Amino acid sequence: MQMQTTALSTVLCVLALVVADAERVHGRQHGKDDACAPFSCGHLQNVSYPFRRRGDPRRCGVRAYELDCSSSAGKATIRINTGTYHVTSINYTASVFWVVDAGLQQDAAGNSSCPLPRSDQLPFIRGIRGSHDSWYLVRDSTQWVIFVNCSQKLSTNSSIYRPVNCLTTSSSFVYMATIPSLLVHMRGTSPYVALNANSPSIEFIEPPCGYLATVPVSDQYMDRDATYADFVRLIMAGFAIQFPTDGGPWTTWFGLIKECLNEAVSLADHQDQPLPSTGTKDRIVDILSIDLRFWGCTIGLARSYYNDIPHAITDLIRGVDNSLYHKLFILYSLCLVKWIAVLCRFLLAPLAVMIFLARKYWKTRITIDAVEKFLQMQQTLGPTRYAYTDIVAMTSHFRDKLGQGGYGSVYKGVLLPGNVHIAIKMLDGTSNCNGEDFISEVATIGRIHHINVVRLVGFCSEEMRRALVYEYMPRGSLDKYIFSSERRSFSWDKLNEIALGIAKGINYLHQGCDMQILHFDIKPHNILLGDNFIPKVADFGLAKLYPKDKSFVSDRALRGTVGYIALEMVSRSFGVISSKSDVYSFGMLLLEMAGGRRNADPNANSNASQAYYPSWAYGRLIADQQQADDEISSAVEMHVLERKLCLVGLWCIQMKSHDRPTMSEAIEMLEGDVNVLQVPPRPFFCDGDFMPPPSVMDSYLHSSGLTAISEEDDEITEFASLMMDGNEARN
Repeated sequence: MQMQTTALSTVLCVLALVVADAERVHGRQHGKDDACAPFSCGHLQNVSYPFRRRGDPRRCGVRAYELDCSSSAGKATIRINTGTYHVTSINYTASVFWVVDAGLQQDAAGNSSCPLPRSDQLPFIRGIRGSHDSWYLVRDSTQWVIFVNCSQKLSTNSSIYRPVNCLTTSSSFVYMATIPSLLVHMRGTSPYVALNANSPSIEFIEPPCGYLATVPVSDQYMDRDATYADFVRLIMAGFAIQFPTDGGPWTTWFGLIKECLNEAVSLADHQDQPLPSTGTKDRIVDILSIDLRFWGCTIGLARSYYNDIPHAITDLIRGVDNSLYHKLFILYSLCLVKWIAVLCRFLLAPLAVMIFLARKYWKTRITIDAVEKFLQMQQTLGPTRYAYTDIVAMTSHFRDKLGQGGYGSVYKGVLLPGNVHIAIKMLDGTSNCNGEDFISEVATIGRIHHINVVRLVGFCSEEMRRALVYEYMPRGSLDKYIFSSERRSFSWDKLNEIALGIAKGINYLHQGCDMQILHFDIKPHNILLGDNFIPKVADFGLAKLYPKDKSFVSDRALRGTVGYIALEMVSRSFGVISSKSDVYSFGMLLLEMAGGRRNADPNANSNASQAYYPSWAYGRLIADQQQADDEISSAVEMHVLERKLCLVGLWCIQMKSHDRPTMSEAIEMLEGDVNVLQVPPRPFFCDGDFMPPPSVMDSYLHSSGLTAISEEDDEITEFASLMMDGNEARN
């Protein structure tokens, strides 16, 4: 009600303000002088107001009803929005005139047996788009024909659409439908069409259909079995348009204001719906938007009727007597008082909000500019940049959520044309204020094309809204298979094949690009599986680019997930940060694949070596090699490929980085014979004195945990101290 009251008071203000500029008097001329006398146009005789000819004085007729009489075919034509129509007849008694699509008549004259309307009236219905010059010309039509183009055939039992066989090809199927009324709704800033109150909108019809055109037709009844030729005849018959009668200036102005008031009230009803974020600032914006909408509508329609604003004001003043003038002056005073009260009420709060928003804007402007500069450099070389509206359309308004991660949510989407399934990660604007993870992803995998590395299709960055568009991996992540309740989701051959694919993907990052890419977060959750369970390395939010000729990295920041972080990331006493840090994470991944469980399993018995799988696996390998413990060997036999995965994994998690193999060497080990692999030196964790603290062990249970880790973490520091003390004791 508050919005409707505001809209009504705005109308009163407009009625008062139009009593200005009274000296510009032109006088209504509709047929009262020779310049505006009735005229002939084509086959039409005695044509008068509201029609006018092209080139007539501006005071004659209404600009929206301007006729073109220069047709060589001797026909009167009129422009309605984007379409050109022939005027076939005018009935001044009923205040209607009939028009026919000129393009269709031209096609029919060219013996076209299957014409398609060239103009589309949908965007102009109820003022969705375009000027106010002519959108109201077709608003009262009672029947419409809608055309859509589909990539596949629709269901044969569809009672709405009829196929247009003459326009249909093997890959494109054209359908049409006749509907008695058209409901046009707004979703964001884009209109969509509903066939009627109980029918789905076009965009929800499966398979996806493209919108072609919507044209008005006469209200003649058409049988459900009517053919396209019948519809062509119906369209060729034209449709009627109501035109205004000359009832004086106040009748015309009342109609204009009534039309615009309905539009403003409709907007107010929409904005009156309660929203969680509605506050003082939102109310001010709502009031201003309603007022601006009403002013724009009134001025636009007045310009359409009177051709210029001074003429419209003059026409109104001619009908104002002294008593009414004083009433309007009082209304103007009331409007002025009302607006002073509104400004006083909302002046301080909006000013405070603006200062706060400006301060916040300038704080983030430097970061946004840096990201934009980087994206401009990437635009010609990297993936496609999409607008945020494209992201909303691809995800159908974020309808299908695939999962939630530490840096945002992942949604399933469709990329048109081609109906290619994609996964879109919406980055949380509060998770990384400087955009570092976003730049890392685009910079590292934006130009990479490898079968074992997930492909970045595109990205979006608009202010603080950022998204990454990936190829869709239908099988999900590796962790839900190797940690499933079932004992074994894959055969040993398949596990070895997946491990080899992961190794090749990581090796490509290290050696196959111009710059070596260090991932720093290799774990089962970041390995995605495509068709045929082909593994792909994903999630490059922590990745870094380094020159190939550098054997170590000077980065001091601790990054990664607890349980997969290389020891040199915790303390430089274990070596320098390099590509061997990814090798360590890969080794922990191999051991979890071999054991079918997390490396730290608190559900195992109290024996520490059994709770920590790498320690148990090393003991098994030693027992098999020495064949000293026959009871254990006979109780549980280790598969040959499990033995290979454990051997390679234990080599990769050696405490000192220089003792670990490179990724290319790890690939050779996975492809080679298990019998030639040597058991690695005894790892530090095989002694109970150097087991990780319980809280660190518990972190292994969270496969998707991307908890930020800092070197000030007390338990990590304590763990590092234990390992360093153990290392010194061994030396």
